[in-house]
Amino acid sequence: MPSADPAPSPAHARPDPVALADQCVMCGLCLPHCPSYRVLRSEADSPRGRIALARGLAQGALPATADTLSHLDRCLACGTCERVCPSQVRYLDLLQITREGHPVAGGTTRWLWPWLTRPRRLRAAVGLARALAAARWLPHLAAWLLPRTAPLARAAAEFPPPPAPQRLPAFTPAAHAPARGRIGLLLGCVASAYDRDTLAAAIRLLAALGYDVLIPPDQGCCGALARHAGEASRAAAQAAPTRAALEAEGIDVVLVAASGCHDTVRDLTLAGSGLAVQELCSFLAADAGLDDLEFRPLARRAALHVACSQASIAGSATAMRRLLARIPQLDVVALGPQPACCGAAGSYFLQHPDIAAPLRAEKLDQLAALDPDVLLTANIGCRLYLGNGLRQRGSTLEVRHPVALLAQQLAATAGAAPLQS
Repeated sequence: MPSADPAPSPAHARPDPVALADQCVMCGLCLPHCPSYRVLRSEADSPRGRIALARGLAQGALPATADTLSHLDRCLACGTCERVCPSQVRYLDLLQITREGHPVAGGTTRWLWPWLTRPRRLRAAVGLARALAAARWLPHLAAWLLPRTAPLARAAAEFPPPPAPQRLPAFTPAAHAPARGRIGLLLGCVASAYDRDTLAAAIRLLAALGYDVLIPPDQGCCGALARHAGEASRAAAQAAPTRAALEAEGIDVVLVAASGCHDTVRDLTLAGSGLAVQELCSFLAADAGLDDLEFRPLARRAALHVACSQASIAGSATAMRRLLARIPQLDVVALGPQPACCGAAGSYFLQHPDIAAPLRAEKLDQLAALDPDVLLTANIGCRLYLGNGLRQRGSTLEVRHPVALLAQQLAATAGAAPLQS
């Protein structure tokens, strides 16, 4: 089995926010790479400015006013500044600690949390929306009844069409015995309703590689939305059922298909559990068993979007490219490196559409110039947000997870049954 990153112990010392802030030498090299600064051109909305604000709050030199906290709330937490920082400032740790001390992020979308963080309730709602064809009329109805800036109107405008239902078995045996291990798949919240094709593809590839694959049915939320908003206790409470469900199955490693959930599952949901956590693309790319599988050629052009959670947190961008290189004749072209974030960032696009929309528009302009046959991204939030933007432009371009495309091209041998809908 490929090596997996163990979950860190929850007992490690909490960093001092002032010490973290003092690592920054205020050089400003991060500013051109910051997505929110790219849009707002405000020093207070740059990494350097937010570090100064976090230091002031930690030292008590700044009052925690709504205006001060709004600059921290407008950070997408993409981590791009960390990747380009010559001083290796741990910006994301500083941001997380500061938000936990002053939790304001997500305030305008907390009313959605009871739906977004309860997978069964969300899947039921999506099923009802599918039956009522709500994606056709809900945005128009909301626009007619509500001001354009109302949170509900924004949510309705970004409501994605429900996908076709797809069954996911709780257990799939390895294609050949003896099994090489027991893999648990994180079902996720939004992913449990909108990324089921990716999970089905993961099952197919993992079984062909010789693993037993489990999707424990009692999983809930991993706690990502609440954690990133600074609500640590709420995040821990949301994550507890998912932890219990995964711990009960005798799993060797838990794989996360949605890269945006990876750090929360590793650092909160399963921290100290003894269960290893790894992002799906990284796990598959490291498996030497892929050399024994055959993939059919695909003479198409695929545009590749690297989610900021992949580039800055999960570290799986290279693994994703290695997987796609296994498909003969596939022409993979990357979207431009800037802006670093598409604007989705969990529920950020609903909280701050004035920042998210220009970022998405720039990405979609890059995409149009590439003229691809499919758009690939490994995070469900990016998939839905970019897909909505494409539909709003009248495009029918399909948006998929790279693993779904890889599984589609897996030759139907004794170890690889066709994908089932």
